[in-house]
Formats: sequence, C-alpha cells, structure tokens
Amino acid sequence: MTDPSTPAAADPTPPRRPRPTGPIQYKGDELSAERGPGLGCFRIQLVVLVVFIILTPLSVAWAWPEWVSAGLLFAVILLLLLTGQTIIFLLRLVSADRRGRRRPLASETRTVGELEDEARASRTAEGAAGATEAPADSAKDAADDDAAPDSDDGGPVRQ
Repeated sequence: MTDPSTPAAADPTPPRRPRPTGPIQYKGDELSAERGPGLGCFRIQLVVLVVFIILTPLSVAWAWPEWVSAGLLFAVILLLLLTGQTIIFLLRLVSADRRGRRRPLASETRTVGELEDEARASRTAEGAAGATEAPADSAKDAADDDAAPDSDDGGPVRQ
C-alpha cells in the first residue's frame, strides 16, 4: 500500500538550470570563428572521407594487401571522428552567430521579439520620465498637505 502522506505524482526530475544568455563559451573564452577549423577544412575532410569510403571496399575486391585495406578502414573511422567534431564546432559557430534577434526577410510586420523590445523600451522611458517628474510632484503634494486642514482620520482633506 502507498503512504497517503506522500504525494502520488511527485516529479523526480531536478529543475533545469537557466540557459546562459551571454556569448557561447568554447574552452573558457568566447567562441570565435577565427579559432578552430573552418568550412574549407570541413570540405577537405568530407572529400577525403568519401574517397576513403569508396576505396576501402574496392581494395578488398581488388585483392590489395590486407594491411592496406585495414589501414583504409582505420582511416575512415578516424576521419568520421574528425569530421563529426568539425561539424559540431561549425554548428556551434552558426548558433553563436544567430543568438541575436533577426528579422525574417519576407516579413512585413514586426516580430514578437521586436514588439517586446519596443514595450520594454517604452516602459524604461516612462520610468525615467517619472523619476525626473517625481521630485516636483512631491514638492507640490507637500505644499498642499501643509495648507489643507486635517480630517478626522488624521489625513489631509482634499476638495
């Protein structure tokens, strides 16, 4: 039997940490396109990988020495590893480049992000304007408080 004091549908997964909004980190520094392999390196790796993938089974069919076929097989495995790591790095570069808000090319209306940014900017502008007007308003209220007689509840009477 289950204990009635324990919740029946408790979620056992721990809460996720919020994603960082700053620049994407790579080895402790900001991810930079100048560091690491580029698109040209990736293309060369893919060409060599395709050649080795085609050549490996053909080396067996053509009865090349076993050590050559084995070397080609190990080279294919190594190139798969390197190419996979390169594509991961390049995808991180693309995602780092797309972190900012971009406007869709064919869109004639504003995006939700642009509307949110505009609303946030107007709120901060109103807050800044309210902060500059606040001392003048409080001085006026203080003058009104001194001139008005007090009511029964202890506050000023306004007419």
